[in-house]
Amino acid sequence: MEESNREFDPDYSENLLTLEQLQEIKGNYLLEFGAPWCGHCQSAFSATEELLNETPDLKHIKIYDGKGKKLGRIFGVKLWPTFIFMKNNNEVARVVRPTNIQQLREIIKV
Repeated sequence: MEESNREFDPDYSENLLTLEQLQEIKGNYLLEFGAPWCGHCQSAFSATEELLNETPDLKHIKIYDGKGKKLGRIFGVKLWPTFIFMKNNNEVARVVRPTNIQQLREIIKV
Protein backbone atom coordinates (compact mmCIF):
# COMPACT_ATOMS: atom_id res chain seq x y z
CA MET A 1 0.00 0.00 0.00
CA GLU A 2 1.33 3.41 -0.91
CA GLU A 3 0.19 6.04 1.50
CA SER A 4 1.36 9.61 1.66
CA ASN A 5 0.44 12.41 3.98
CA ARG A 6 3.31 14.84 3.42
CA GLU A 7 3.73 15.03 -0.31
CA PHE A 8 1.91 14.18 -3.49
CA ASP A 9 2.56 10.71 -4.88
CA PRO A 10 2.16 10.78 -8.66
CA ASP A 11 1.93 7.00 -9.04
CA TYR A 12 -1.02 4.66 -8.65
CA SER A 13 -0.25 1.72 -6.40
CA GLU A 14 -0.58 -1.62 -8.13
CA ASN A 15 -0.24 -3.42 -4.79
CA LEU A 16 -3.32 -5.39 -3.95
CA LEU A 17 -4.75 -3.32 -1.14
CA THR A 18 -7.56 -5.03 0.73
CA LEU A 19 -10.61 -3.56 2.38
CA GLU A 20 -9.30 -4.88 5.69
CA GLN A 21 -6.05 -2.94 5.24
CA LEU A 22 -8.00 0.23 4.48
CA GLN A 23 -10.10 -0.25 7.58
CA GLU A 24 -6.92 -0.24 9.69
CA ILE A 25 -6.16 3.36 8.67
CA LYS A 26 -7.06 5.86 11.35
CA GLY A 27 -8.36 9.38 10.77
CA ASN A 28 -9.17 11.10 7.51
CA TYR A 29 -7.88 10.03 4.14
CA LEU A 30 -8.51 10.56 0.45
CA LEU A 31 -8.81 7.56 -1.84
CA GLU A 32 -8.08 8.12 -5.50
CA PHE A 33 -9.03 5.38 -7.95
CA GLY A 34 -7.65 5.59 -11.46
CA ALA A 35 -5.04 4.42 -13.92
CA PRO A 36 -1.77 5.97 -15.11
CA TRP A 37 -2.82 5.95 -18.77
CA CYS A 38 -6.23 7.59 -18.07
CA GLY A 39 -6.47 11.06 -19.61
CA HIS A 40 -8.99 12.26 -17.02
CA CYS A 41 -6.65 11.08 -14.25
CA GLN A 42 -3.76 12.95 -15.82
CA SER A 43 -5.93 16.08 -16.09
CA ALA A 44 -6.72 15.93 -12.35
CA PHE A 45 -3.03 15.59 -11.44
CA SER A 46 -2.24 19.28 -10.80
CA ALA A 47 -5.43 19.93 -8.79
CA THR A 48 -4.71 16.87 -6.65
CA GLU A 49 -1.13 17.93 -6.06
CA GLU A 50 -2.23 21.43 -5.09
CA LEU A 51 -4.89 20.12 -2.68
CA LEU A 52 -2.41 17.85 -0.93
CA ASN A 53 0.10 20.66 -0.61
CA GLU A 54 -2.64 22.75 1.05
CA THR A 55 -3.63 19.92 3.42
CA PRO A 56 -0.37 18.19 4.42
CA ASP A 57 -2.03 16.12 7.16
CA LEU A 58 -4.50 14.49 4.76
CA LYS A 59 -3.48 10.95 3.88
CA HIS A 60 -3.68 10.24 0.15
CA ILE A 61 -3.95 6.73 -1.24
CA LYS A 62 -3.82 6.23 -5.00
CA ILE A 63 -5.24 2.92 -6.13
CA TYR A 64 -4.69 1.49 -9.60
CA ASP A 65 -8.16 0.41 -10.66
CA GLY A 66 -9.27 -1.69 -13.58
CA LYS A 67 -10.73 -5.01 -14.69
CA GLY A 68 -10.45 -7.61 -11.97
CA LYS A 69 -9.60 -5.07 -9.24
CA LYS A 70 -11.98 -5.83 -6.38
CA LEU A 71 -11.48 -2.70 -4.27
CA GLY A 72 -12.82 -0.42 -6.98
CA ARG A 73 -15.92 -2.60 -7.30
CA ILE A 74 -16.46 -2.60 -3.52
CA PHE A 75 -16.49 1.22 -3.61
CA GLY A 76 -18.71 1.32 -6.71
CA VAL A 77 -16.12 3.06 -8.88
CA LYS A 78 -17.31 3.32 -12.48
CA LEU A 79 -15.30 6.25 -13.89
CA TRP A 80 -11.78 7.53 -13.29
CA PRO A 81 -10.53 9.28 -11.44
CA THR A 82 -12.86 8.83 -8.50
CA PHE A 83 -11.88 10.58 -5.27
CA ILE A 84 -13.48 9.39 -2.03
CA PHE A 85 -13.01 11.27 1.23
CA MET A 86 -13.02 8.88 4.17
CA LYS A 87 -13.47 9.86 7.82
CA ASN A 88 -13.00 7.14 10.44
CA ASN A 89 -13.35 4.54 7.67
CA ASN A 90 -16.69 5.87 6.49
CA GLU A 91 -17.24 7.45 3.11
CA VAL A 92 -18.16 11.08 3.63
CA ALA A 93 -18.11 12.44 0.07
CA ARG A 94 -16.87 11.68 -3.43
CA VAL A 95 -16.21 13.42 -6.68
CA VAL A 96 -15.76 11.82 -10.08
CA ARG A 97 -13.56 13.35 -12.76
CA PRO A 98 -12.93 16.69 -11.06
CA THR A 99 -11.85 19.45 -13.40
CA ASN A 100 -10.55 21.91 -10.79
CA ILE A 101 -9.22 22.10 -7.26
CA GLN A 102 -12.43 23.60 -5.88
CA GLN A 103 -14.28 20.34 -6.54
CA LEU A 104 -11.68 18.49 -4.48
CA ARG A 105 -11.77 21.08 -1.70
CA GLU A 106 -15.53 20.67 -1.42
CA ILE A 107 -15.41 16.97 -0.59
CA ILE A 108 -12.89 17.38 2.23
CA LYS A 109 -14.93 20.20 3.85
CA VAL A 110 -17.86 17.92 4.61
